[in-house]
Amino acid sequence: MSTPQQGSALERVRGLAREVAKFGAVGGIGVLVNLGVFNLIRHTTDLQVVRASVIATVVAIITNYLGFRYFTYRDRARTGGSRELPLFVAFSVIGLVIENGVLYTATYGFGWDGPLATNVFKFIGIGTATVFRFWSYRTWVFKGLPEPESAGAPLPASEVSSPRGRAAGSRAPEPARK
Repeated sequence: MSTPQQGSALERVRGLAREVAKFGAVGGIGVLVNLGVFNLIRHTTDLQVVRASVIATVVAIITNYLGFRYFTYRDRARTGGSRELPLFVAFSVIGLVIENGVLYTATYGFGWDGPLATNVFKFIGIGTATVFRFWSYRTWVFKGLPEPESAGAPLPASEVSSPRGRAAGSRAPEPARK
């Protein structure tokens, strides 16, 4: 959601609240995907805790990208593969390291690797990484579109249109010469 650059503080807070709510809705689905895939892998394979978590995080990142691009930030500038996707992947990888670093520390640093402990620390890691992801995605990946000029501000003379649809002071295009 594009955050107004101009306007009252109340309008900016409302815009941010809508953005946080949409980010939270997509993120909530991502958390369910992340924890669901993590527990499915943990209970059906012999993969180590952090490896299972990394796989689950990657699946959630893909789910979240779709939700953020087509729901949360659908009205933001689309820079696609040239800028948006590489930045999203880069910041997601940093978030993945934060998230799984918490789990790694709990599991291998403190020896807390029971089913409940791994889910608790996985969830804490997700929460910690979410703060970073919210800031980075809204600041760098899904940049807001510039706000239109306010209706009350006068336009420069070069921007005012004449009754014939051309800007004031501009000449009609010359016919093509053969």
